[in-house]
Amino acid sequence: MDDQQLRAVLDAERARAEQRLAAARADFDRIVAAGELVATDDEHDPEGIGLAMERAHVSAAVESALQRLEQLDAAQTRLTSDDFGRCTVCGRPIPIERLLIRPTALTCVGCAPSTR
Repeated sequence: MDDQQLRAVLDAERARAEQRLAAARADFDRIVAAGELVATDDEHDPEGIGLAMERAHVSAAVESALQRLEQLDAAQTRLTSDDFGRCTVCGRPIPIERLLIRPTALTCVGCAPSTR
């Protein structure tokens, strides 16, 4: 796989992250607008609590999408500087199959933190 193909993978991931970010921001705007239509006290009104929870959930989705975009930017920078695809722990090449699934991977499978 050459740099062109890797860039295409990163670009596709970036497009998906930008779509998620746009959708989350639209949801956030919708929730804020809905809250402005109703004079509620978030703390004491059951509807207000629901809106506050929705707002927190969507805020987390916005933050997650922004973090993903940062990861993709860092991967793009690594690709430009030829650091892309090299494990930051052991220095060995990251298998291309892993990069196709996780183009922002910083480690090979052997050095990846356990999720157990």
